[in-house]
Amino acid sequence: MQKFILSLDQGTTSSRSIAYDDKGQSMLVAQEEFRQIFPKNAWVEHDPEDIWRSQLNVAEKVISTLNGGVDAVEAIAITNQRETTILWNRKTGQPVYNAIVWQDRRTSDYCELLKKQGKQSMIYEKTGLILDAYFSASKIVWILNNVKDARKMAENGELAFGTIDSWLCWKLSKGKSHITDVTNASRTMLYNIHTLQWDEELLALFDIPCSILPKVVDSSALSAYVDAS
Repeated sequence: MQKFILSLDQGTTSSRSIAYDDKGQSMLVAQEEFRQIFPKNAWVEHDPEDIWRSQLNVAEKVISTLNGGVDAVEAIAITNQRETTILWNRKTGQPVYNAIVWQDRRTSDYCELLKKQGKQSMIYEKTGLILDAYFSASKIVWILNNVKDARKMAENGELAFGTIDSWLCWKLSKGKSHITDVTNASRTMLYNIHTLQWDEELLALFDIPCSILPKVVDSSALSAYVDAS
């Protein structure tokens, strides 16, 4: 039986799935757009369930055309919109708020305040990132501070945070795997690129409980965590 790599390409306006053969050639492609949400000027959100449904739909479309179906899938690769931020209830799997998209600027004033406090150089030295609302950290802070009971749930270990890769892995594994990899963790503004660990000083600065963070695993080992059957 011919084997394929199934790529899940979760983008800002659509989800795609692509099957690649053993020569790296794209064989089959499916794509589905999903809803964009603009509650206020410069705010951009997605419904995490829309993301999941659209990504699952296109994956199923591609798999259904493979000779051998799901048994023909050798591995799954995920590429995603990175900094987009979701927090969800660990017990129910339900998001506590819409995904805040990388384009969203609602936390710009908060980031400017941190710059005035002289935090920019420390953040850059640890993460290689400028202090900006683009990245996940300030989005997490906004959800914790503005969604009813979110901070309390986080402090009680009841919430999980993830960028889109983590959300898809959680859903694919039916809640068994709360994971990310270095390339995605490094876009949160909470990950130390020198120690390759979540940084305690950054977590304290943003007042983010470490219990919400995903485990960072090597990209080559992701398939051991995700059951796509």
